[in-house]
Amino acid sequence: MSPTKPAVFVARRIFPDIVERLRAHADVDETDSDEPLPPEQLIRRLQGKTGVFATGTERIDAALLDACPDLRAVCLMTVGYNNVDLAACTARGVRVSNAPDVLTETTADFGFALMLAAARRISDAERYLREGRWQQWHVDLLVGADIHGRTLGILGMGRIGQAIARRGALGFGMRVIYHNRSRLAPALEQPLGARWVSKDELLREADHLVIVVPYSPEAHHLVDADALALMKPTATLTNIARGGIVDDAALAAALQAGRLAAAGLDVFEGEPEVHPDLLACRNVVLTPHIASASIPTRRAMCDLAVDNLIAALTGGAMKTPLN
Repeated sequence: MSPTKPAVFVARRIFPDIVERLRAHADVDETDSDEPLPPEQLIRRLQGKTGVFATGTERIDAALLDACPDLRAVCLMTVGYNNVDLAACTARGVRVSNAPDVLTETTADFGFALMLAAARRISDAERYLREGRWQQWHVDLLVGADIHGRTLGILGMGRIGQAIARRGALGFGMRVIYHNRSRLAPALEQPLGARWVSKDELLREADHLVIVVPYSPEAHHLVDADALALMKPTATLTNIARGGIVDDAALAAALQAGRLAAAGLDVFEGEPEVHPDLLACRNVVLTPHIASASIPTRRAMCDLAVDNLIAALTGGAMKTPLN
C-alpha cells in the first residue's frame, strides 16, 4: 500500500468508474461480491483501514469498531442507517454519513407504482394470463380498486412521503392525509391539500396506505394486528420503508382473511427471507427491496458515499453527515 494514501475498503461490488475516482485519494481494497461479508470477514478486511464504503447490510457496531481501531469514517450509500451504531461511532470519533435526497424521486416513483399494482391487481392479472386461465371477458374479471379521487394515507411524511403525496394529489386528484411525529409547515401542506391526522385516524380513513417511516426500535411492528384491524377491508397497504415496521405475519393473516384487500411490499422482516404466508397470498405484490433501483439513482447514491468518504479522508466536510 502507498505510504501517502489512507486505506479504505469498499464492502460491496459497485460501479468500477466510481471506485477509480476513489483510488485517486486512497488505497482501495474492494470486494467483487454482491453478498454481505460475515462479521468476522468484515473485521478482517477492515484491519488497517481508515474508511469504509458500506451499504445497509454491513453491521457496524461497538465490537467491530473496537476490533478496527484505525477506522475513522463509515460512508453509507443508503438512506437508512439502522445497521450502524451511531452512538458507538461518535464515542470513538468515527464519522458516519448516509445518502439522502438523491433517491427520493426514484423511490417515490416505485412506491406509487407498487401501490397501483396492488390496487389494480397487476401481479394477479399477469399470473392469470400466464397460467392460461384467460378464456373470456366478464364484468368482474380481476376487478380492483380505483386510485384517482381516493384517500391516500402516508405514514411518515419525510422527503419520500412528500414526493408520494405530490404524485397522488397533483397527478391523481387524491385526498392526502398523513401521520408524522411532527406536523409539516403549512407551506408544505397547502400545495398538496395534506392534512395531519392521528395514526388511528390515518388507518381508519386511508383507502391506500403507504408506509415510509424510518425504522427504529420504537417503530418495530408499528403496523401490527391491532393497527391492521382499524383499516378498511377494501384498503391497500404499501410498504417501501423497512422490514419490521409491519408485522408480516399479521399482514398475511389479514390478507388471507379478506380483512385487507391487497398489499404491495418491497421490504420484509428478516429479508431476503420472506414470510411463507405472504408468499402464499395472491393479493400481494412482492418485490426484492428495489425501490431505488434505477441506474442514475444507484450511481448517485454511490457517488455521494464516495464524496463523503473522500471528504473524510482529506479533512473536508461531509455532504450528508450523521454525527
